[in-house]
Amino acid sequence: MLLRKWQWLVWCSSEIASSESLVVCDVAEDLVEKLRKFRFRKETNNAAIIMKIDKDKQLVVLDEEHEGISPDELKDELPERQPRFIVYSYKYQHEDGRVSYPLCFIFSSPVGCKPEQQMMYAGSKNKLVQTAELTKVFEIRNTEDLTEEWLREKLGFFH
Repeated sequence: MLLRKWQWLVWCSSEIASSESLVVCDVAEDLVEKLRKFRFRKETNNAAIIMKIDKDKQLVVLDEEHEGISPDELKDELPERQPRFIVYSYKYQHEDGRVSYPLCFIFSSPVGCKPEQQMMYAGSKNKLVQTAELTKVFEIRNTEDLTEEWLREKLGFFH
């Protein structure tokens, strides 16, 4: 009995490990180049790249690009019931006068998405994060929560 439980635990953990490395969709080559350029952009305003999955091609592709967009404006650009990937460059003015530009990856997976869509996006997220070479990765389930306050809290900026 104990051996059977142990075997089951080993099987479950191997299934979890393999599902975490699951890649459902690749990243379009032109998007890879756009993300690379976005990482090294010189502009000092907020900007976003919104990406979606082309189900037929099984590729993560560009959906929209925005310059000078606040987190509150960004949430209005996201579909209510469809997942999206966002790379967001955020200008933050510190209390001591310093300015930083954290680059964030936001996975928007709204409640009410089709399970098939959620699985495709969730399975493709890690590949896209690695491709974009980002470390600040956040997930949001309710797009209404995407506010300046939410982003500052996620980034550790509390003022």
